[in-house]
Amino acid sequence: MIKNILTLLTGATLALTSCTQNPSEEASAIDTGAPVETNDPNTAYKPAFAGQTRIGSVKSSTSYEGKVLTDALKSPWGITSLPDGRLLITEKAGTMRIATADGQISNPITGIPQVNSAGQGGLLGVRVDPAFDQNRLIYWVFSEQVTGGNLTSVAKGKLSTDESKIEGATVIYRATPAYNGTLHYGGRILFDPQGNLFVSTGERSDRVTRPQAQSLNSGLGKVIHITKDGQPVTGNPFAGQANARPELYSYGHRNVQGLAFHPVTGDLWENEFGPRGGDELNRIEAGKNYGWPTITYGLEYSGEKIGDGIQQQEGLEQPVYYWDPVVSPSGMTFYSNDSIPEWKNNLFIGALSGMHIARLVIENNKVVGEERLLSGEGQRFRDITQGKDGALYAVTDQGRLYRLFKK
Repeated sequence: MIKNILTLLTGATLALTSCTQNPSEEASAIDTGAPVETNDPNTAYKPAFAGQTRIGSVKSSTSYEGKVLTDALKSPWGITSLPDGRLLITEKAGTMRIATADGQISNPITGIPQVNSAGQGGLLGVRVDPAFDQNRLIYWVFSEQVTGGNLTSVAKGKLSTDESKIEGATVIYRATPAYNGTLHYGGRILFDPQGNLFVSTGERSDRVTRPQAQSLNSGLGKVIHITKDGQPVTGNPFAGQANARPELYSYGHRNVQGLAFHPVTGDLWENEFGPRGGDELNRIEAGKNYGWPTITYGLEYSGEKIGDGIQQQEGLEQPVYYWDPVVSPSGMTFYSNDSIPEWKNNLFIGALSGMHIARLVIENNKVVGEERLLSGEGQRFRDITQGKDGALYAVTDQGRLYRLFKK
């Protein structure tokens, strides 16, 4: 179970307040400039607390380089490290590849069940088993065509000794109900410290499916907590509750494409796409409702209000941070290496429409500074991970693999 207790390095241990309350009012010690966002917001909505959006900018003082290792990938979507430091990468159309630290790309890995790659679907997030050295198991998320439509599914299989194929691929979880659409699959996957899986799903975008984000009897618009066999984790917040799925961990989400654990607190953080405005960063707590589509800081793409056009409601969690206009946040990771001390415990998020990597400085569960990295590259950054060597590795929709490291 993820603990939502933050041990402060001041000799005192303070209980965290819920995200429905204002974060700590303590002033941050970092110096910030004008917000990085200079475009007008889509709405006149007011944040629930100071610093919830358009926080002051920070600038890395350490010299770093963003090096393109290869541009030969085909619509990469997920990236994770193998125990030997090489990188396992999914490609949207349904292939996996292994990349070396100098950018050499393997042949496609076969044996993966067919994906429905139409629209936003495809082969999505990926992680290797914590005991990969012994069992060679890989877990991934994909959009699967089934009777009645398609859905977000989770599968596992064994990487062959020669690394050419996946053996014994098995679907272990399906986020039902199926829907005949091609949007908002979510698709990130993460191992918790106990060796169980967190998986994100989308609410499939359309107005007819949106309300399912609020339904405890649906797998749509959720963060799911399952075992490596796809069963609900013991102790999940809705276990034993009538008309509620026992695998659910949190709900009220739109389209979650970022999941990461804070390296100090162990808290689970996620990001999700807003519509026209209202991208969110949330700290996830078991059983909490994160509001979509009842509350939002965004609009319909047409410019209309969503629902009643409200941003706060009792019992619904406020985002720690939001963006308007959107940056389209996707994969993310916390930086835990010592090579760039000012980055330590910062959150790095790939931005698609924003075409940059967002660096967020977080103190006491509040964003206190924002920086945009590699914004001159013109790339849609889809996922980012910290490598075994302490560098950050990021993939882009255009097929590039980047390495960010200290010069």
